[in-house]
Formats: sequence, C-alpha cells, structure tokens
Amino acid sequence: MVAKINRGASLYGAVAYNQQKVDDAAARIIAGNRMMTDLTGNPHNVMQQTLWAFESYLAANRNTEKPVLHISLNPSVDDRLTDGQFAELAREYMRKMGYGDQPYIVYLHEDIGRRHVHIVSTCVKENGEKISDAYEWNRSMKACRELESRFGLKPVADKRNELLEPYLKKADYRDGDVKRQAGNILKSVFTAYRFQTFGEYSALLSCFNIEAKQVRGDFEGTPYNGIVYTLTDDSGRPVCTPIKSSLIGKRFGYEGIEKRIAANVRDFRNRKWQPKIRDDVALAVHGCRRNREDFVRLLGEKGIDVVFRENEEGRIYGVTFIDHRNREVYNGSRLGKEFSANAFEQLFNRPQEFPEPEFPGQYAGERENLSDSMESAIEQAFGIFSPDINGPDPQEEALARRLQRKKKKKRRSRGIS
Repeated sequence: MVAKINRGASLYGAVAYNQQKVDDAAARIIAGNRMMTDLTGNPHNVMQQTLWAFESYLAANRNTEKPVLHISLNPSVDDRLTDGQFAELAREYMRKMGYGDQPYIVYLHEDIGRRHVHIVSTCVKENGEKISDAYEWNRSMKACRELESRFGLKPVADKRNELLEPYLKKADYRDGDVKRQAGNILKSVFTAYRFQTFGEYSALLSCFNIEAKQVRGDFEGTPYNGIVYTLTDDSGRPVCTPIKSSLIGKRFGYEGIEKRIAANVRDFRNRKWQPKIRDDVALAVHGCRRNREDFVRLLGEKGIDVVFRENEEGRIYGVTFIDHRNREVYNGSRLGKEFSANAFEQLFNRPQEFPEPEFPGQYAGERENLSDSMESAIEQAFGIFSPDINGPDPQEEALARRLQRKKKKKRRSRGIS
C-alpha cells in the first residue's frame, strides 16, 4: 500500500474535489470521525456539514500555514477490500499517524482501475496546536507495512509506478472532463518519464492522445510564451478546445517544462541515465526487412513506441523513441547517426540508398561513450527550448549549415577572381 499526504490551506478545495467525485458517481463516503452527523446518511448536506465540523479547529489555528490534510491510501491493483475494510484501513492509518481523535471524512474513489480512499482532515487540535509531523514519512511507511500485514495486502515494490500506472493510458474525449484527463496524464508523465527537448516531450504525450503546442505572442509590448494542450483521437486529430497550461498546473507551462528539461539534460550529461534501447532498435532495423509497419511492431513488442514526423510529401524529418520500460524518451539522432531521421528516410522511402544493416551487437561497446554528435545535440537541446515538434533533425541542420558555408565560399571566390 502507498500513502500520499498532501497539506493545504483550503478546506473547501479538498472537500469540493471529493464531493465532485461523489456527484459524478465516481466516489462514495464510507466513514467519518467526529463529524456533526452521519455523513454517509446525508450526502446532500455533506459540504456544509463537513465545513462546520472543522470550523472550531481551523478557527483556533495559531501559526500553521497549511492546516488541511488530504491523504490518499492506495492498495495494489491486485488487492480486494470491502467498503468496511477500506473504512477500517483508513481509521487505523489515522490512529497510527496521530490523527485518530481528529475530525476526518473518508471517501472511496472508484474512478480509475484501482480502488483507493481519500481522507480529508486537519493537523490542528481544538486548542490551536499543530500535531507534530516529525519523521512523518518514516512513520507513514511503517504504518503502511503494518497495515499490509494486518489486511493481507500486497507489498508495493515500486511506489511511483503503482501510483502512476492507472493514469498512464490514452485520453478519450468521450469520457468527458477533458481537463481532468489531461491533468492526470500530464502529472504522471511529468513524474515518470525523462526527456531532454520539447520535441521529445511532445512525442511522448502523443502516445497518450495529447498534443502540446507553444503559443507565442505580445501583450502591451511584452513578449510571452505559453503552452496549450489538446486531446486528440488515435490518428492525432484534435478533438477538443485547447487547454491552457495554467489551468492544469504551473509546472506544465513554458517555464516549468524548461526547468524540467534543464534538470534532465544535466543528469544525462552526468551519466545518471543513458540509452538502453540501442540494441533493441538495431535489432528491429535488422529484422523489419525495410517494412515500416514491421519495424513499429517489433519495437512495440519490446515496450518501445516510435513517433515519425513527416512533411506533406511523406519525407521523414524526425523520429523519436519512447522507452516505456525505463520511462525514457530519445530523439533518433541522440542514439547515433544510424538512427537519425535521415537514416529512416533512406530505410523506408529510399531503400536503394540504405546500406545493409550490420549486426546490432556492434553497439554493445558504445554504450559507455557517447559520440561527439550526441553531446552536441544535448547542448543544443539545453540551449534552445523550441517547442516546435516539427523542427528539423539536428543532423539535417548541420548539413544545411555546411551547404550554406559552401555557397558563401563560392561567392567569395568569384569576387576575388
């Protein structure tokens, strides 16, 4: 079981979030403690009753900036608990964490593939003192392990994946509430995956039927940059009104993504993570027999998505690989020139120009040493935050620069003669 503790200043916001789930038939109230009435029997007045129950505690608050607790308890997807067991699980957790005598309300959420509970409470006592949160994470982990044993729950080996997995699925506009869908996917993707350019980030989101675009403009002489997100169908066609990043969260806007990219690039350069899919991609190139559909299928069997970008004539000018096993994203040229967009343009559209692929074992010794071109591409990604996912491949840019230099040299030569 995984417990997540959030603290905030707004009681209304925490209660309204859960009540909206109740109104949408995606959640139910299953327990309460020190409430003014039996909340499970009065769902229509729950908002007012809950606010009243906390009123004296929050009014007595002295110096606590975030007195509201919003806790979620998340058993494994394989665990099967009754409503009564969920209620008891919540009560025992609150007791072990020192909040057993506080007012709280327990909601059972059933809107994702894993049933879980949310608890709204306060960390302020009736006399205004704050309940100590010292060593809270350690105490929470200890409580979770004890409750797993008592209720026969499956221990969670990977906390992050367990929490994020239910949201890592394609958005579907037919399910409604597109902002909530987009928000859940963005939060999960942002937490779970590593990417180094906006193009890689955009390609990753396209796997979940979300399109990300940059919006540039000028307001009263001041330039601004923003990001908007749109749900798409499986063919990539937008199917809803674009959603401003500010409506989802600050970290999903221009500055937030820029900071995340900078941190990922820094970690990559310090070799905290490196590509692990070079051999898999090479094997797919070797085994697809120049058939694009087979190439995509072979990679899919390894948990790797590939996103090609093409112009109106069908020329491939961009390719990005999404490694879902290791939660990493790479533009093709970052893996090596043999995996660049130009290489796949030759492989699939001009096969007579593509050399016979060599056995992929040759890449095994190259993993420890990135090529100079890869390092250069990384520095370009860090220095140029370009959300245009249709931008040219770095190798094509280099080729264009070389051609431009040749033209200038010829012009200078004619002038001298």
